[in-house]
Amino acid sequence: MDTLVVSRQDGIVTVVLNRPEIKNAINPTMFDELHSTLSEVSKNDDDRVLIITGAGDAFCSGADLSGDRSGRERHHLERLRTIGDVALRLHRLAKPTIAKVNGVAAGAGLNLALGCDLIVSSDQARFSAIFARRGLSLDFGGSWLLPRLIGLHKAKEIALFADILSAEEAADFGIVNRVVPASELDAVVNEWATRLAAGPPLALSMTKTMLNNAHMVSMEQALEDEARAQAVNLTSEDAIEALKAFRDKRDPTFKGR
Repeated sequence: MDTLVVSRQDGIVTVVLNRPEIKNAINPTMFDELHSTLSEVSKNDDDRVLIITGAGDAFCSGADLSGDRSGRERHHLERLRTIGDVALRLHRLAKPTIAKVNGVAAGAGLNLALGCDLIVSSDQARFSAIFARRGLSLDFGGSWLLPRLIGLHKAKEIALFADILSAEEAADFGIVNRVVPASELDAVVNEWATRLAAGPPLALSMTKTMLNNAHMVSMEQALEDEARAQAVNLTSEDAIEALKAFRDKRDPTFKGR
């Protein structure tokens, strides 16, 4: 790929945004490659967990506003709908995702991180919904993600002022799950990813889907969804394996079936 580096080990897929010379700004090619990579991960049963991070000293500075250098003439609406497809594919990915934020995460880069299930941040990272400073409104799912993650009034504060937040300030807002020293970032993320990769794929996927839908369903619907998910789990080989492992006083080996 031209803009991504993708590696796999022990069920963990690591996607590195690889344009460090411009702080991994996302151009049309990167959006296309993210879309194809997410599609591949969704179909590969061996892929259990996805980590997204950036090369160099940045996570992602946002969309590349220097112009579409892909050689394609596209209306803004068509291009932005393609961008939206990437955000939706990340949201729908039925596998745990972790954003490993090693530096600046701004604009679409912030929303790429917010679209992951978990965010682990270096204490050197910075966050900004910078759109207003560029004369733009939120995109790449930010208008949907921010208020659901941190509440409406805090989301408005972040989006309307477009301030740059330190990692600790982002943690105070509820944007990130964990802030760690830069020297510990890799170890913490690898430990989380390893634990998730060893988890029960079916159960984790259904739990993720139900949590994603929590703001859009009634209590009655949530209970029905839980019942259906649990019925699937109770007839799975993974549930049988979990019970055997409990009896044998060992860690279970889940296979996702």
